Amino acid sequence: MKNQLELANNTIQTSRKNLDFQFYPQYHLAPFAGWMNDPNGLIYHQGQYHAFYQHHPFSASWGPMHWGHATSTDMVHWQHQPIALAPSEEYDRDGCFSGSAVSHNGELYLFYTGHIWLGNQGDDSQIIQSQCVAISTDGIHFEKKGVVIPPIEGFMHFRDPKVWQQNNKWWMVVGARDPHNHGQILLFSTSDLLNWDQNYQVLAKTDDKGVYMWECPDFFPLGKHFIALFSPQGKKAEKYQYRNLFQNGYLVGNWSPNSPYTITHQFTELDFGQDFYAPQTFLSKDGRRIAIAWMDMWESHMPSQKDGWSGCFTLPRELTLNEQGKIISRPIEELKSLRQSTTHLPTINLEKNTTVLVNEDASSCELELIWDLQQSPAEKFGFWIGYGVQFYIDNQNQRLTLMRHYPEYTISDSRSVPLPETQQLKIHAFVDRSSLEIFINDGDVNFSCRIYPHEGERDLKLFAINNQAKLEKATYWHLEKAIV
Repeated sequence: MKNQLELANNTIQTSRKNLDFQFYPQYHLAPFAGWMNDPNGLIYHQGQYHAFYQHHPFSASWGPMHWGHATSTDMVHWQHQPIALAPSEEYDRDGCFSGSAVSHNGELYLFYTGHIWLGNQGDDSQIIQSQCVAISTDGIHFEKKGVVIPPIEGFMHFRDPKVWQQNNKWWMVVGARDPHNHGQILLFSTSDLLNWDQNYQVLAKTDDKGVYMWECPDFFPLGKHFIALFSPQGKKAEKYQYRNLFQNGYLVGNWSPNSPYTITHQFTELDFGQDFYAPQTFLSKDGRRIAIAWMDMWESHMPSQKDGWSGCFTLPRELTLNEQGKIISRPIEELKSLRQSTTHLPTINLEKNTTVLVNEDASSCELELIWDLQQSPAEKFGFWIGYGVQFYIDNQNQRLTLMRHYPEYTISDSRSVPLPETQQLKIHAFVDRSSLEIFINDGDVNFSCRIYPHEGERDLKLFAINNQAKLEKATYWHLEKAIV
């Protein structure tokens, strides 16, 4: 693998010298060159956070998957590291696909899917996938140890292992597509990380006939329940819901090593924006459950590809479970360390068909708005970023809507959720050159998407259309750069 890694790392170092910063984020983790998708191996290990990711260093389009790598001491300021894994062995010759990490006895274990094309590259009807492991003593350089779970009879699509320890055993969930083309999660166990019992249980499976694969599974305790988090492929759109090519979401239930998984709350989306896929979770050093996702979507237009890179991660989010069995997702507290200058706006009554300029260059900022819904009869009101993005309260349809319109990139879409039944609406948003993340009412609802404003068209404005809207409070922070 040494030669493959050297070639990949040299390519990245050469390409980053010509990096165009038009869309490149200031505080979201993204590759300096090449393609990025699913987060892998998120973990706190020996005083550092590690974030690995699916990476094609030789092109801004998807290709043979490597594992990119970055480290941080606070989950906010990230340092890029050498690429950790590259296709090199017979069992992973066509890609080191997604997986997870384990810290054990001072060593860092990476579990990943070895991928082989039997026909042409991209022909998903003829593949072999197995679960593999690589180990590092320094957290940077990894030695492959081979296959720990070979292909399972009847399952051609069999990938994305997530490993954790519980009750003196190690457990692994793997996403699968059964012989009848139905998505499910398989469960394996071992006592020593290297010798896995090849007998498995079906932890959970779809009852939706259109869903043919569950990708990137995660399984973890939250509150008094266990969460099965995954990305279903093939789920059909239903009115306002499931409008992305592929979705993400979770089940809530009860599980113990001696009992089957009993589902108490059915599938719920974790984020409602256009660009959110393959979220994975890990524990912070103080025990909080943190999630990071890929902030892009398969087969979507990615304007940064012309600059030689594509893909970025969402900000880390702390997950909690409320009494109704709903995950609440908030930006981590550590992100406050990015705040620089602060601007406070007083209470504003936006008159009919008016705007208020917040900042002429909202390329790297955080925004908090509190609207009085009882005194805001406007048809719609919210904020614009340049000419291509608007997020607003739609009083006619009683919905929250995120709308994008970039005809030069063939991007024009909207996502929406029902308007919460509250007197106040709190909007907490992060803007980072080509991304927008919105948290409603302290994480009750989230929207994540990529945005592509031109230079000189990044102004942030508040607006009200057809009647007035009352803004009780607004705070704006400029944020510092956090990626090295």
